[in-house]
Amino acid sequence: MTASQGARPAPVPPSPAPQPGSLPLAGLKIVELSSYVASPLAGLTLAQLGADVIRVEPSGGAADRTRLPVHPSGTSLYWAGLNRNKRAIEVDLTSAEGRGLVSDLIVRAGTLISNTERHRDLSYPELSARRPDLVHVQLTGRHNGDTAVDYTVQAATGFPMVTGAHPADPVNHVLPAWDVAAGLYLATALLAADRHRLLSGAGQYLRVALEDVALATAGSLGFLAEAQLTEIPRQRCGNYVHGTFGRDFVTADGHRLMLVVLTRRHWRDLLSITGVTETVAALEKELNADFAQESERFRHRVPLAEMFAAWFRERTVDEAEAALGSTRILWSRYRTFGDWAQDDARLLRDNPLLVELHQPGIGTYLAPGSPIVTAARNPPRPAPGIGEHTEEVLRDELGLSAQELRKLRDARVLGGPPRAETPR
Repeated sequence: MTASQGARPAPVPPSPAPQPGSLPLAGLKIVELSSYVASPLAGLTLAQLGADVIRVEPSGGAADRTRLPVHPSGTSLYWAGLNRNKRAIEVDLTSAEGRGLVSDLIVRAGTLISNTERHRDLSYPELSARRPDLVHVQLTGRHNGDTAVDYTVQAATGFPMVTGAHPADPVNHVLPAWDVAAGLYLATALLAADRHRLLSGAGQYLRVALEDVALATAGSLGFLAEAQLTEIPRQRCGNYVHGTFGRDFVTADGHRLMLVVLTRRHWRDLLSITGVTETVAALEKELNADFAQESERFRHRVPLAEMFAAWFRERTVDEAEAALGSTRILWSRYRTFGDWAQDDARLLRDNPLLVELHQPGIGTYLAPGSPIVTAARNPPRPAPGIGEHTEEVLRDELGLSAQELRKLRDARVLGGPPRAETPR
């Protein structure tokens, strides 16, 4: 009898104590039922820190396996990026037997990340009845359980209406910021619940709503309070930095630099290298302003920027960068993604975050590990093929025999490549 046919999984042994120099999450096992950005990013974040993350896919593979961008071979670069360092199993989730196997696997692992509430038998009430110390973190669209995605949340929360420079048209951000933030919130929630379990022995169910992530951010940054407490609506200001002095400037040879001046020292440095101290002082007197205050620099940003723009127009990017490099001003040259790939990706190779990875279906390229620096580095490992670890996981975690696995595969409950038979 297989576990999915009614037998309870074997008792879960305690996780081994981390060894000195091991990854922070070594010994933590997580099942991931997810798709697209936020929840896969949560799994990736935890896998890079040493957790054993097992992504469950439906028969034929997950819907996001073909999402753009794709390699000329047809393999999704998007999928490969968000699913490194994980294992993958392929199970028919439309069948009760397939869901039973997944349920057993979740109960065995004790920790679940999901962004679907489609299957009642894979819900927290059903699973925690079998394992009371289960930790389940769940992504939803809105606080009431309604669906939402990053771009609908963008539209709903107001950010596109203050982005860009045009006075009327909304500007959606190309970066799915709320998906990214939600993924990191999910990872944080899981670690908080796991610590609670460690201290109390009790499991937890935690939900993160994508729209709540955006609203929480808008509230923390003062956008919502500003709307409630002032009568002046937030205005678009293009590439100016709201509330301080910052903008992009074009050099004589057509390059563009972004400057941000936050402190009084930054301001003095900018006046010094551009040689406009006296001119700015005269403007300050004329406007009855105090440019030592960043709010005043923002208020009068347009005439100030015109003065500095003339200095940049008279210098090449190398000359401007040399001058800026002698100061504490915050600045950077604008780059394209293609710029990072030039000269055999020299700029990427200079950063130890990125190492060469060979991904089947794509080839060899530089891929990032975790930006969290730990005593032990965990290099990126290739994203798994569809069902690549199905038999390995079900054999090792649930104790299914080769005969049981073969029957499940013959019944199309399982997918993925069959394990090679050992020659006799």
